[in-house]
Amino acid sequence: MQLYTIDTGFFKLDGGAMFGVVPKALWSRTNPADDNNLCSWAMRSLLILDGDRLILIDNGIGDKQDDKFLRHYYLHGEVSLHSSLARHGFSVDDVTDVFLTHLHFDHCGGSVKWNEDRSRFKMTFKNAKYWSNADHWQWAVQPNVREKASFLRENILPIQESGHLNFVESDKNIFNDFDALFVHGHTEAQMIPHITYKDKTIVFAADLLPSTGHIPLPYVMGYDTRPLLTLTEKEKFLRKAVEEEYIIFLQHDYYNECCTVEQTDRGVRLKDTFKLSDFL
Repeated sequence: MQLYTIDTGFFKLDGGAMFGVVPKALWSRTNPADDNNLCSWAMRSLLILDGDRLILIDNGIGDKQDDKFLRHYYLHGEVSLHSSLARHGFSVDDVTDVFLTHLHFDHCGGSVKWNEDRSRFKMTFKNAKYWSNADHWQWAVQPNVREKASFLRENILPIQESGHLNFVESDKNIFNDFDALFVHGHTEAQMIPHITYKDKTIVFAADLLPSTGHIPLPYVMGYDTRPLLTLTEKEKFLRKAVEEEYIIFLQHDYYNECCTVEQTDRGVRLKDTFKLSDFL
């Protein structure tokens, strides 16, 4: 098995929305904001080469949205999904499986693209199976008012219409050495991949733990649909991360790619940060 970090780009979100009820004086210590109260965030994916499978976990915001939509998110940076794949010797056509932790636009927007004359949508990963789960898919295609702006039909419905959609049937053995933890605080049935690599577990934290700044329990996103449930899920996850010495792969942390955590007298806190390539 070989693992690769795939940076799909960077965007900006309101710091208050990202940290909920936590005061700016506290969260800005780890995530300083600009004059508009916006913080920079990564859209970081993970690529797994295992035998004849090339699995991509999430794929960023994509490039098919119009300027009116994208101007709210201040996309920046030199990297992209395609350039990051190419840096490791791959292209979108090589990907065999696209595993979607959930269907918010910054996680699945790269799944679908325009055709050449922008008359219809087609699959970015034409040779891949796309993986979601039935509960989350139903939640996304019939969205509540709170999440409707995050579940964009053009990111989601073409996957099913093209025949590429598959649902995982269990949280275990989804792929070789690849399980998933189902959590429901951020959105219904978000899947958190756990990859067994050598003698370690690498966890793709997605929006259960967006950044190192979200490790303290009260630091919960305002975007979460059930913040009290997130508290419970995060506490349980972090306790296990300490016990089993997880390598936590951070999807949205602008500054840190991976981290470990430790138990302190103030609760679970950050231990070390590093790049995935340093660990491998």
